[in-house]
Amino acid sequence: MKKFSKVLIANRGEIAIRILRSCKELGIETVAVHSEADEDSLHVKLADESVCIGPAKSSLSYLNIPSILSAAEITGADAIHPGYGFLAENTEFASMCKKWKVEFIGPKIDCIRSMGDKIESKAIAKAANVPTLEPIKVKGMEDADIEAEVKKMGLPVIIKASAGGGGRGMRRVDDIKDVVPTVAVLKKEALAGFGDDTLFIEKYIENPRHIEVQILADRHGNIIHLGERDCTIQRRFQKII
Repeated sequence: MKKFSKVLIANRGEIAIRILRSCKELGIETVAVHSEADEDSLHVKLADESVCIGPAKSSLSYLNIPSILSAAEITGADAIHPGYGFLAENTEFASMCKKWKVEFIGPKIDCIRSMGDKIESKAIAKAANVPTLEPIKVKGMEDADIEAEVKKMGLPVIIKASAGGGGRGMRRVDDIKDVVPTVAVLKKEALAGFGDDTLFIEKYIENPRHIEVQILADRHGNIIHLGERDCTIQRRFQKII
């Protein structure tokens, strides 16, 4: 089993601290990257080395792939841990790490891609006999056909961006006359926010419980679950607790 000598942490705050602690326990050197605004942050002070990767705006620093890979090169890091959020589920970043011969500590690229696409991930779940809601796949459908399918499904429904996440790209619809206009608006939002305007529609489940079971697996076939967590308390489809 390969042991890394130096890990660059492409994140900040609490998650960066947790990764730092694990690396120190394993005797692995660490590199913290930070924006100009986070220069005095705790994760920067605790790391063995630190590199400034841009200004305060995250799109110019923590989401700046060339800057992060350059930081890995100049510090001699042989692996990058993205934490969660930011670039953790970015297939371009994972691909660039592979190209630059820096280990991406995270899922394989095809896993990131398939799990990031809600339509594809639902198909994978269905193939594994996991109960799923049957979606209406909007792509290529005429407006009248979309309305007809929604009428068959029954209101309320929820319209989702297939590439969406973090509570974004989702809207509940209670009136049939709002379906087509909402599809049009969400397509624009999804294209602007995720670079993909693919949508689907599901039956909206009222007063549900949102229970998650997190799974952790490695390339050696070891798989564990981390227990249940209740994520029902939400605001705008974003988990609060």
